[in-house]
Amino acid sequence: MDISTLKDTATQVRRDIIRMVHGASSGHPGGSLGCADFMTALYFKILKQNPKEFNMNGTDEDLFFLSNGHISPVWYSVLARAGYFDTKELSTFRKIDTRLQGHPTPEEGLPGVRVASGSLGQGLSVACGAALTKKLNKEKNLVYTLHGDGELQEGQIWEAAMFAAAREIDNIIATVDYNGKQIDGPVDNIIPLGDLRAKWESFGWIVFEMDGNKMEEVLETIEQAQKATGNKKPVVILMRTEMGYGVDFMMGTHKWHGAAPNDEQAENALSQLSETLGDY
Repeated sequence: MDISTLKDTATQVRRDIIRMVHGASSGHPGGSLGCADFMTALYFKILKQNPKEFNMNGTDEDLFFLSNGHISPVWYSVLARAGYFDTKELSTFRKIDTRLQGHPTPEEGLPGVRVASGSLGQGLSVACGAALTKKLNKEKNLVYTLHGDGELQEGQIWEAAMFAAAREIDNIIATVDYNGKQIDGPVDNIIPLGDLRAKWESFGWIVFEMDGNKMEEVLETIEQAQKATGNKKPVVILMRTEMGYGVDFMMGTHKWHGAAPNDEQAENALSQLSETLGDY
């Protein structure tokens, strides 16, 4: 996809997010909207993947693990629109007996999902295991993972960070959604993260930074991160985003971390997001 098509796709993904969360009267729109550009770039430009022949092993494919699983709406949208399953299934989000649960799970055989996530702090450990497996199997593919900034308050993240550096896991690119907000308020009011770049570098990682709501910058930075792999150090991208990006009344506040819009709010939100690929 070219830049224009990627941007149109990201806009449609944001429409999907609003409609899914509104339809279920529950979910997490804020972080999902903020990460729509990154996830669109990943699934429509970056990943070496085979949606039509998905298998749990992912041999000879790039792998992605969503550690902050509560932003499942954005993941389900890009998975469906990338061809892992029919977009019509998005209408079942958080409904009884759905495969599209509030937090992703492979229990129902959902294509594209390899591990359950949402218990924060675990995704980097899983990604390290997958990346080591690819190195042992002499595969050249990369492992990508996404985390929330509030998630970095979990100790297991830093255990995995130390492990990755110690074992020279240099085929992994972790990304942190650094929007500065979590469910209870600004991250700095809960547990300040300090100088994240210095922190990751001190743990032995190669660090990049980018604006996650600028498609061109997302693509350029991920390309740079890819070139930095294979140098005996793991790679992390600190991605600045705006929670609720694309919907004016959802931006600048943590209150839409895990709240669903009512009918009027959903209509307002959708009026700000053009239907570019067709609604499900």
